[in-house]
Amino acid sequence: MTDRFIIHTSISRYFLIFCFLFIAAHAEAQLRKEGWIKRYVNAVINDTTGTENATLTIYPTFATAPETGIELGASIMKLFYANRDTLNRLSELQAFSFFTFKGQYGLILENAIYGDQDKWFFLGDMKIQQFPLSYYGIGPNSPEDNPALVNSFNVLFRQRVLRKLRKNFFLGPEIDYQLVSGVRFEQPEEGNPHYIPLGADGTSNLGLGMALVYDDRHNVLNVRKGRFGEVAYLRYMDDFGSEYNFGSVNIDLRSYHPIGKKNVLAWQIKGNFLHGEVPFNQLAQLGGDRLMRGYYLGRFRDKHAIAAQVEYRILPFAFSKRLGAAVFAAAGAVAPKFNAFETRNIKATAGVGLRYLLFPKKDIYLRFDIGFTKEGANFYIFNGEAF
Repeated sequence: MTDRFIIHTSISRYFLIFCFLFIAAHAEAQLRKEGWIKRYVNAVINDTTGTENATLTIYPTFATAPETGIELGASIMKLFYANRDTLNRLSELQAFSFFTFKGQYGLILENAIYGDQDKWFFLGDMKIQQFPLSYYGIGPNSPEDNPALVNSFNVLFRQRVLRKLRKNFFLGPEIDYQLVSGVRFEQPEEGNPHYIPLGADGTSNLGLGMALVYDDRHNVLNVRKGRFGEVAYLRYMDDFGSEYNFGSVNIDLRSYHPIGKKNVLAWQIKGNFLHGEVPFNQLAQLGGDRLMRGYYLGRFRDKHAIAAQVEYRILPFAFSKRLGAAVFAAAGAVAPKFNAFETRNIKATAGVGLRYLLFPKKDIYLRFDIGFTKEGANFYIFNGEAF
């Protein structure tokens, strides 16, 4: 991961989606016999299911990366309305699994489930993986070159169980469990060795807290109008399921504004503020496929992080029923203390992307994004928008 120009593993994992779409677009002309393959391709590409009906899409994935070699896997996405009532909000479940010929594997689950008339809202994700991570150090000025490689078994489980207080307001408990075990901290062959951080020998921490959420979005995967806000606090206690004693305040604010009939202007501000003894894997981080696209997830990490992004989406182009695009920019910083943020440490990213309308009746797009930073670029391909 030390190259100036990095192809993010996400593009490899989802590379077969693009191939699948390309092949499927010509499938009906090539397939002469009726069969389940043709019916499946037709159902996906032409979105033949009724608007109120649930959709389940399964597709294989392929990846290759220096740390993993060849990676094979599968993805599943389910979309549905509670009680098949389109007046309810669209719920989504996504799962992605993979394995490599080097013995690495992973399972990633994400959920945003709305109950009938929004009485309940379940929001969370889970990751189980044996996977290498690049570690650049802690602080706003961690060096770009010669990261350490951290091989470990990781479990992350975060779930919010929210009850509607009043229209669009939800409150409920939040749980976060993170396990890092079997850690092998490999120093770079060149350059100075990294300082061994807290938790580098493995750690297990259970956080409990509360979350207050405002949400008036109707389609979480492609919001055209609405707002989302969350304020949450999690406490990790060394005498109650955790090896370290620390706390976390998380703030997430998003707003979506329609421009004309098809375009959307969206923005997000996100902050993560921790106190106490925080292991390296749970420090606030910048980068990834959702916020600060272009930077590797965890490229910068510390006890405090704040970032903002803005995106303009054209969904779809005026000359196409399926293709659209987006332009985006973001800026963020990390700091050891809340009062230690400095403007000189702000990192910036910008990028462009293409969109492909996968499910017209549910207004769900695939996104193909490239984010640029002063250190290089990263590609991403995912279901749904970044935020």
